[in-house]
Amino acid sequence: MSKRDAFEAAAAHAILIKDGPYGTEIQRAGLSPADYAGNTGLAADQKGNNDLVNLTQPQVIRAICGSYIAAGAHILATNTFNANRISQADYGAEGLVREINLAAARIIREAVDEASARDGVPRFVVGAVGPTNKTLSLSPDVEDPGFREVDFDTIVSVYREQCAALIEGGVDFILVETVFDTLNCKAACLAVRQLERELGRDIPLMLSLTLTDLSGRNLSGHTIEAFWYTVRHARPLTIGLNCSFGAEQLRPYVQVLSDIADTYLMAYPNAGLPNDLGEYDELPETTASLTRLWAADGRINALGGCCGSTPAHIAAMARAVAGLTPRKVPTAAPGMRLAGLEPFTLAA
Repeated sequence: MSKRDAFEAAAAHAILIKDGPYGTEIQRAGLSPADYAGNTGLAADQKGNNDLVNLTQPQVIRAICGSYIAAGAHILATNTFNANRISQADYGAEGLVREINLAAARIIREAVDEASARDGVPRFVVGAVGPTNKTLSLSPDVEDPGFREVDFDTIVSVYREQCAALIEGGVDFILVETVFDTLNCKAACLAVRQLERELGRDIPLMLSLTLTDLSGRNLSGHTIEAFWYTVRHARPLTIGLNCSFGAEQLRPYVQVLSDIADTYLMAYPNAGLPNDLGEYDELPETTASLTRLWAADGRINALGGCCGSTPAHIAAMARAVAGLTPRKVPTAAPGMRLAGLEPFTLAA
């Protein structure tokens, strides 16, 4: 059975649980700048370079993964949100991108395989790919709307480098998450499809949009429907939403996507909205009760946590949706569906 088939088999019987974020858990480990840098010899201060921790403190990442497995997670993501050439250039660590992603994938692969061998529970390793800190759709210069810091081919090559290492390290799927620019996401999809042809194997994609405000659009201006019609050709295994808001504010957007997407839906909101200090106060039981409403309404296939979430939040959500029926994937009626910033369906 392929990993795609195994995922579909598992998703047919239960709402699957995704893990939570690594950044806050790494911060709780209290690492010093020297701990972050390890023996890499990097000159720049590496404090806050959470992706580098895969190389320099792998036991920390393994422990975090273990805490999410113990909380009930079936979908375990690599700690590689910023493990790309563009983002790592901020730390002077762009030359370590391949090593970081290889190490990250192997840590999670080993933890997941050991856990599943022990208890027989199907689990999946996903290679987490963030949006980079550059945008293809918008100019950073208000005086020059046509200016771009990078071009499409460069972003494709950046994603291809990262995804190739994640796949070599043993991930099952590639998760393109926190999509604020739809064109960046399309570049990531192209990179994975290029790798599929090169390797001669199926590499399932998971795509996750983030909304910038309650208008229901991402930073590049796409509505949820427009985003789906723009990326549907990539045949993602899952589509969904992450970050953005807490579960209460995200609920109507999950509902919209649930109605139109003819694939599995995975959502992982923040633990509420940040307070005045930028911290998240929402208790695990609150997050769990709010996301349970999504499940009870038949809106989701996989559920997890983003900013502010902890293993306690993941465990609470797992308990809250246990035994509930997963969303039934709808069948889309034939039709030509197009999108600019808004969706457009050509009448038959």
